[in-house]
Amino acid sequence: MAPEPDQPLSRDDLVAGILGTSAEFTAEQIAVEASVEVEVTRRLWRALGFPEYAEDEVAFTSHDMAALTLLQQTVDSGLIDFDTALNLTRAVGTTMARLADWEVATLVPQLPTGEGARDNRMAAALHMLEKVGEPFEQLLVYAWRRHLAAAASRIESLGPDDEELKTSDVTVGFADIVAFSALSNEIGEERVGDLVEVFETRCHDVVSTNHGRVIKSLGDSVLFICDDPVKALDIADGIITVIGRDSRMPDVRVGLASGGVVMRMGDVFGPPVNLAARLTAVARRNRMIIDEATAARLPADRFETRRLPARPLRGFGLVEPISVRQR
Repeated sequence: MAPEPDQPLSRDDLVAGILGTSAEFTAEQIAVEASVEVEVTRRLWRALGFPEYAEDEVAFTSHDMAALTLLQQTVDSGLIDFDTALNLTRAVGTTMARLADWEVATLVPQLPTGEGARDNRMAAALHMLEKVGEPFEQLLVYAWRRHLAAAASRIESLGPDDEELKTSDVTVGFADIVAFSALSNEIGEERVGDLVEVFETRCHDVVSTNHGRVIKSLGDSVLFICDDPVKALDIADGIITVIGRDSRMPDVRVGLASGGVVMRMGDVFGPPVNLAARLTAVARRNRMIIDEATAARLPADRFETRRLPARPLRGFGLVEPISVRQR
């Protein structure tokens, strides 16, 4: 049971309240209990994204020990090897770190402010997390299972060739806010944060609606992929509509490139990714341009393409960008 919001708490109280227990073990102690080497414990801890503690520092909880034991038992069973376990742990740590930062930043405005707020803010935070934590945790597991099912379905649809399992043939899109650095210097930090949030939210909505997948957001840009080049064009046009054609938002540019990409650690790599990013640098404001591979995949009876003057793109030499419009 969490204390009442008006009860002052320390940071350690808040951490213990969130974790549901207090630290009582050193790294060596949980390594002994889990029957693993201390270095294994440290590597997994680093993979989760946490700094190392001194050998004699009491920093680990019974939950840490249970998680380490479970992971080691999974490796010992032969289901996965240690390198795979380390890779999955790093994926979980990276994802959860960003999610936790996002969650806290979203909830902070709900905390008390003003005279005397500092004394009870910790208790108020714990009280709020206790109320929000359980339903959010259930949502987290639900969303993970839904995305896991979708990812597994995409792999199942690939051919039997081993190379097909290593690469995915997609259209990559890169949407970029025009002159973001100069804009951020003009409008101030708070408004920049609001602008980025609106930009990312609207882009995510457009991408999801058109059956694409957002790979990552970089503040002033969004990287997405789509299995269907026509839908990728719909995404690009939708982003231009909800961002660039809104007088309250800055201008935006979109580049599209198609081909094989490698998916690793939740990210995508390959020439189409780099080319899509390079194309945004030469696109006009509130316009999209595409590469030759994307143009070749579009139905000729529905789209009209036009080659633009060749220009140098870093890493690709001279490239002729292509403009496109629906007939």
